[in-house]
Amino acid sequence: MELLHPQLTAFATVLEEASFDAAARRLSVTPSAISQRIKALEDRLGQVLIIRQTPCRPTPAGKKLLRRVKPMLVLETEALQDFTDASTTDFPQQRITLAVNDDSLATWVIAALAELHEQSGFLFEIIVDDQDYSLALLRDGKAIGAITAESSAIQGCNVHALGTMRYMAVASPRFAARYFSHGVDATSLATAPMLAFNRKDELQTRFIRTVTGRELTPPTHYLPTSIGFMDATARGMGWCMAPDSLVNPALKQGNVQLIKPEVWLDVPLYWQHAAVRSSTLACITRALMAASKTMLHDMPREER
Repeated sequence: MELLHPQLTAFATVLEEASFDAAARRLSVTPSAISQRIKALEDRLGQVLIIRQTPCRPTPAGKKLLRRVKPMLVLETEALQDFTDASTTDFPQQRITLAVNDDSLATWVIAALAELHEQSGFLFEIIVDDQDYSLALLRDGKAIGAITAESSAIQGCNVHALGTMRYMAVASPRFAARYFSHGVDATSLATAPMLAFNRKDELQTRFIRTVTGRELTPPTHYLPTSIGFMDATARGMGWCMAPDSLVNPALKQGNVQLIKPEVWLDVPLYWQHAAVRSSTLACITRALMAASKTMLHDMPREER
């Protein structure tokens, strides 16, 4: 049973499943029916909403509509649950799309997701992006909430301070002896191979700028895995910035060492979500706030 107009449900499902055929299978209708609903919705609004290619993508107008429809789907599920026998087993589980930075996913977010699934049966679709870019996924309607470095709430959203993730610069003892035996300075940082998560990752660049006051272009590996960062660092592929919650166990084992112990970078993290009165979003917010306290540092008062 649907409370939302079938055209809106079809629109959101096509973009979630990335194709008309997959949306049709999920909604138990024909691809032709999905196509007719999308075309009727586009005719009503007078704008093309979906770019019909593989995978399907929203147009700018589609992104604007999707951002409005996502919270409506959450509220629809909550409303239906209010009128459904709690003992029933055939009620569809709710799937929540969140944008999360990989370091949070690797250190503390999984605990919150597991608790939410255990308590409420939520299913999750996690989209991973850098904390400086994850907010765009919320703005475009791809996610209902995002863990981000942005403290200012975007239009139509609420923001909650989570805490600060502290990043330390590390390298294997052998790597440090080879490249940093005479100090960590512009000369050594310009030649020592560096690990970056992807081309959006600016933490290492910020560290270099903090230490040297200069823009350098060292040889760089791009390795999009937080856990793999520590393994690659321990194996001597390069130096990197990593969260202290991942660094500390490796330090105790002697696999890595701090290359500049007196310098670290603190990245404040925030949880932003659609500003609707939703018990689902309230539950997710409580779980994320609780889990973040286990791994993140307290945030300076002026950044809360």
